[in-house]
Amino acid sequence: MRSEQSTLSLISDVLRLSSGLIQKEIALAKAELGENINRAGAAIGLLVGAAILAMIALNLIAGTLVAALTAAGVSVVWAPLIVASFFGVIALIMVLKAQSDLKMASRAPSRTAARIRRDATALKEATHEK
Repeated sequence: MRSEQSTLSLISDVLRLSSGLIQKEIALAKAELGENINRAGAAIGLLVGAAILAMIALNLIAGTLVAALTAAGVSVVWAPLIVASFFGVIALIMVLKAQSDLKMASRAPSRTAARIRRDATALKEATHEK
């Protein structure tokens, strides 16, 4: 009887300690998740700020290029059109590259599927030999 009580007591202690440990691990995971969310939010804010500054810089570069072309004797009408066309072509190239990359990324993992089929065939052959 005494042995049964000590075993039950031991099991009860293990369950209680395990429960406490799990609760502490969950609390730690929540704290870590909150910290990661805060860090991600700050990073997103920095990226937005950097994007705004980059747009301002590109606008200033475009204005400077227009002024330089005008100073070089290009018409005031043609200089902005040339600069806008230059940036437009770069943007078009970037969009086409991004579309191509997205099409490649959205494809099913064909190499992995082929490897799985090959492995399944090899496994079938190995099991039929025995």
